[in-house]
Amino acid sequence: MARYVIQPHSRLQEWIAEQHGYFSAVGLDYEFQADGLSSASATTSPVRPADSVPPEVRQGAFEDMAGGRACDVSSACHWAVNSVALTGVGKMWADAYSVTPSGIFVAPDSPYQRPEDLAGVPVAVGYHSGSHYTTVQGLEPFIGAEPVLSFAGLPNDRVRRLIRGEVPAVTAFGAQYYVLEQLGYRKLVDTTFMVGFLAQSSAGHEDTRKYFEALALAQRDLDLAPERYKRYWLRELPADLAELVDVRRFGPGERIVFESYTREMYEATQRWMTAHHLMDLDGVRQAAYEDVVLT
Repeated sequence: MARYVIQPHSRLQEWIAEQHGYFSAVGLDYEFQADGLSSASATTSPVRPADSVPPEVRQGAFEDMAGGRACDVSSACHWAVNSVALTGVGKMWADAYSVTPSGIFVAPDSPYQRPEDLAGVPVAVGYHSGSHYTTVQGLEPFIGAEPVLSFAGLPNDRVRRLIRGEVPAVTAFGAQYYVLEQLGYRKLVDTTFMVGFLAQSSAGHEDTRKYFEALALAQRDLDLAPERYKRYWLRELPADLAELVDVRRFGPGERIVFESYTREMYEATQRWMTAHHLMDLDGVRQAAYEDVVLT
């Protein structure tokens, strides 16, 4: 049987589990990949030049995951994972999800003061990704109609564009959330959202269970003493953004919740995406909860 392939997912838990040997401790035969490198030699990943951010990107978490990722368990917002599972490339792990701090930010001197001020104002998000869906959900109580969205690339791209003054507002989460917070950008509305897990079709069920067992140990450590692990945020940021901040001031980021992603949650998500016309994706079919989850 092939070794179980693990990659970090823009959070701290995989780094912690690898540091403390938890994957081995639970009996998992695995390979830890960070930007294509082994954990022993992982460095900050190469980034595109800061002046080459594309104006619009119509490619996001859904397309990326549907096309197949190189690891055995992948993560994205629960909306995207919910949809990707319908394509049959993998199944949603039903015994855990996570919650990530997120918000819509504007510049310190922005004229926009309240969420209502963003009516008609383009908010930079990632296409078919957490920032996309959570912006729709987060602004709905304030502006009612679907917000104006600008599909401005990856999370680091959006931060760069806001810092340059090229976009009026962005939705950010993870390390990028803490970058903007620390640099004094104003959060107009909190858009904290759920993250789901997708196990590849080839991933062994027992190995996947062990993977989550190790992450539970890592989550315990992060809850107990987050300051010990914040240095790993430097692994999640490109050099041009990392040099602007002190990661010791960051928060712990995404928190894994070892509770069920239930039938009710799945069906409510399907209804919400359909009502907001977010389920008209190529290759997506309707399926029952039992057909798309793995427990």
